[in-house]
Amino acid sequence: MNTEQTLTGKRVWITGASSGIGEATARLLASEGAELVISARRVEKLDTLAAELQGQGVTVTVAPVDVSDRAAMAAVGEQLVALGGVDILINNAGTMPISPIINGRVDEWDRMIDVNIKGVLYAIHAVYSGMAERKAGHIVNISSIAARQTYQSAGVYGGTKHAVRAISDTLRKEAIRFNVRVTDIQPGSVATELPDSIGHDKIRSAVKDNMYAEDSPILQPRDIANGILYALSQPPYVDVSELLIRPVIQEN
Repeated sequence: MNTEQTLTGKRVWITGASSGIGEATARLLASEGAELVISARRVEKLDTLAAELQGQGVTVTVAPVDVSDRAAMAAVGEQLVALGGVDILINNAGTMPISPIINGRVDEWDRMIDVNIKGVLYAIHAVYSGMAERKAGHIVNISSIAARQTYQSAGVYGGTKHAVRAISDTLRKEAIRFNVRVTDIQPGSVATELPDSIGHDKIRSAVKDNMYAEDSPILQPRDIANGILYALSQPPYVDVSELLIRPVIQEN
């Protein structure tokens, strides 16, 4: 039985690749021999990352996109088909403008639903049929520890991440007949730019103070990237369906 799974020559599409977990994953998978398609809204950051990796001999395609834009995501899907399809999708783009529901920040709710749920589905739609046709592929969705439990002020955000977990497990069951693996990565507290998306000033300050306090060592993006690589590197008959990664100090 084949027990080796290499990323050499595998084409990987990473959304939200301009910073944080997406950028760290791009760097790590590039070091493992993968070819990359990197997407985000911030074109300058994508171009900088691409130039750096290309200088190291990595094949990188820049595909700027807002994952909540259905037509734009379909266009990226066509671009991927022209490249020959992708072997792996890292569905990483997300936003977290949390606030108490009583505040009624409806525009922020809409944005979370559009990016965290619809964006995930649009990316899956762009690659899944090709994977099914080739009878091979791996879809990795980045949800959150908030997909397992609820937190005050994070009701809508948690709702979107519960949705990603449900979508992931349903897709896993449906994808078995196509030999496509599905993994849901559930990070705890990670030092990323995600708190910058919080529009509620008091909550944003509290989250940042908690995350970056000297006595609060939290995860780094590379820690989640290592978890993603673990899931991808398993033998083809192994599906790491869910992987919860949190810092030792995080109780809930």
